[in-house]
Amino acid sequence: MDVLRTPDARFEGLPDWPYAPCYHEVTDADGTRLRMHYVDEGPRDAAPVLLMHGEPSWAYLYRHIIAGLVAKGHRVLAPDLIGFGRSDKPASRTDYTYERHVDWMSQWLKGLDLNGLTLFCQDWGGLIGLRLVAAFPERFAGVVAGNTFLPVGGGMTDGFKAWLDFSQRVPELPVGFIVNGGSGRNLTDAEVAAYDAPFPDESYKEGARQFPALVPVTPEHASVAENKAAWEVLERFDKPFVTAFSDGDAVTRGMDVPLQERIPGAKGQPHVTLSGGHFLQEDSPQGIVDVIDALIRRRG
Repeated sequence: MDVLRTPDARFEGLPDWPYAPCYHEVTDADGTRLRMHYVDEGPRDAAPVLLMHGEPSWAYLYRHIIAGLVAKGHRVLAPDLIGFGRSDKPASRTDYTYERHVDWMSQWLKGLDLNGLTLFCQDWGGLIGLRLVAAFPERFAGVVAGNTFLPVGGGMTDGFKAWLDFSQRVPELPVGFIVNGGSGRNLTDAEVAAYDAPFPDESYKEGARQFPALVPVTPEHASVAENKAAWEVLERFDKPFVTAFSDGDAVTRGMDVPLQERIPGAKGQPHVTLSGGHFLQEDSPQGIVDVIDALIRRRG
């Protein structure tokens, strides 16, 4: 496996991003070692919060949420998925599979020996994060899900189909433009540039290109069986599970309802609808902080 690594200089001087990089090495089944980047802020003995990003963003998406949660006394961990942010980037699209991503993140989770976690997950952060909850339910104390789902081949929304078609056809994948377009507010030029920073050229975007095609929206997709098995665990997950979807996301609209209906821990929880687009972290960071903090405090 050939691997690319974004030069550190690309991440210098990003707005609202004072966080020191942390790294953990994971090993692919073929023996390739990959460096995974993550942010780890706040007191180490505090309730840990795991923030998982999706496509085609990176931990920068959580910059204001990290600060808000740390201010409330929580430990916050925000990893970059392999292929994104400051994490290593396999150079071939075929190097990226759903199951490889779950394995890489599982190695990171076990390597840091994280327990008592409250997960916030959005987009692919949920497709992978909810698989982690199903694989290691004993490590999670609660979940907040925003604009995400765990599909098992049952079709796609019109919004997702439009995104899939665009992502596979556009000659150059305009990452910062995509995040800006998927947010309810207009990002500054510097913020758009921060989303482009991990990708010096198109060769670094193979993971971002491949992710939309990996979502198991048809029965023929890989990982349908694995996601069905994960649902069997989630349908027994009785720890607090809160949905915090946005009011302006055509990709995941309505997908909060099955999560509320099928996961026992969602019963009786104060589910909320936040203002924003697909990337609700850009639109309602304080709302997300408040939902996560309230879940932790209710739990004690």
